[in-house]
Amino acid sequence: MKTVINANNRYTIGLISDTHGELPLSALSALTGCDLIIHAGDIDSPEVLDRLKEIAPTVAVRGNMDQGAWAQSLPESRMIQVGDVVILARHILTGEQREKEGVRAFVYGHTHRPDATEESGTLYVNPGSASSPRNHHPPSVAKLHVNGKDIQVEHVPLDE
Repeated sequence: MKTVINANNRYTIGLISDTHGELPLSALSALTGCDLIIHAGDIDSPEVLDRLKEIAPTVAVRGNMDQGAWAQSLPESRMIQVGDVVILARHILTGEQREKEGVRAFVYGHTHRPDATEESGTLYVNPGSASSPRNHHPPSVAKLHVNGKDIQVEHVPLDE
């Protein structure tokens, strides 16, 4: 489990997914200043992660399109402790993942559509796709603003 702790217990976590080998400058700009970046899979190129790591510590999970030796080291799911909350990241949201006790937020990708819903105290967040949006959605990333156990979601549309 990756752990992020700071003195004031306030964090901004950048969320990105489905970059498919492309990382628009607008995504880099939107994620600048984050305490941590979570890439929810379909990265398609290790260079994407290298560029994100220049902005902030970055964790990632493997998506269904992440192939090759570089991707084998990426886990399919990952737990991240951010102050008082636990975040679970996985590329594809499955029913069994909804049952993880103690998880405050579930970050996923795959659909290329931004979304944020809360069910039984767990927040489910899809940042959308930074480079390959679908169904008339603009490219986007998201930010989780964590303050203690409170989490607020901000979807950030990107310039096309």
